Amino acid sequence: MSPKELLYIEDALGHTQFLMVQCRTAASQLSDPALQQQAQQLLDDNRKLFDAFYKLV
Repeated sequence: MSPKELLYIEDALGHTQFLMVQCRTAASQLSDPALQQQAQQLLDDNRKLFDAFYKLV
């Protein structure tokens, strides 16, 4: 893997980590159970995406 490809993966990992933090924060602050569930689902999806990117390294 080239250094540029590694930088792309590192960038993607950073973005997915940021989104996980945002979704976790939203899920903890929302009072509507349906919205909490949606935020939690987005968190889970981003965690899977993070894991997929991490396996590339």
